[in-house]
Amino acid sequence: MTTMADAFSRSMFAKTLYDNRRVFAVWALATAALATMYAAFYPQITADSAASVPDAMRGFGLDDMSSAAGYLQGPVFGLLVPLLAVFYGAATGARMISADEESGHLDLLLAHPIGRTRLLLHRFAALAAGAALIAAAVLAGLLAVRTGAGLDSVGPAEFAAQAVHLALLTLLFGGIATGIGAATGKGRATVFGITAGIGVAAYAVNGFAPQIGAEWLRDLTPFAYYIGGEPLRNGFRPADAAVLAAATLLVMAVGAWRFTRRDLAR
Repeated sequence: MTTMADAFSRSMFAKTLYDNRRVFAVWALATAALATMYAAFYPQITADSAASVPDAMRGFGLDDMSSAAGYLQGPVFGLLVPLLAVFYGAATGARMISADEESGHLDLLLAHPIGRTRLLLHRFAALAAGAALIAAAVLAGLLAVRTGAGLDSVGPAEFAAQAVHLALLTLLFGGIATGIGAATGKGRATVFGITAGIGVAAYAVNGFAPQIGAEWLRDLTPFAYYIGGEPLRNGFRPADAAVLAAATLLVMAVGAWRFTRRDLAR
């Protein structure tokens, strides 16, 4: 028999999806459009333009622009897409708990038969659905231009593997933002700023570490596990995916633990 709490919990997930449907759709379409557009530029890349990449930028995946996989790991999945993933996670995660607490609506939500942890998980599940939509849209766009753009040397399985890694990276930064908001009660702008700052700093470390002779620093950033294993060449990397998933579970667990114990009064 369905209880009132179960019904409300299910409707919370559906309501969050519905309330954010335009946000999720815009992020997915915009990310896919930009990724597809840059991927389509591959036939215009010449040996001279590939050789002209500054050494300082080679740590961002621009060290092999001559092959299809190398090009995609540079401007597309090495530069553009991961930064969009960071900002999606930061912006959307900041909405999941912080927006309601900032507006004073969180107490009203929790007055219904739903616990704090269940609310947090259902909100994050909706964010995850948005991340999956982004990854699927990017995958569909790239497969659509794969032959026309001369990207046939990268198989559909490798494209799918990169899309899974993209979804996991997006989930991690969504988890960081959601967890920070739940744990601290900070406002949406603050949570977005902290998460985006973490993402940009980690991205810079991952890119510039080889230039300062400290490549080991890359292993401390999520971007090493997102693209360091080169999914576009090697396919799905279970160990790298496990690290991203474990990091997401950790930040969400800490956020949930703190969320259930702190005073929500403002």
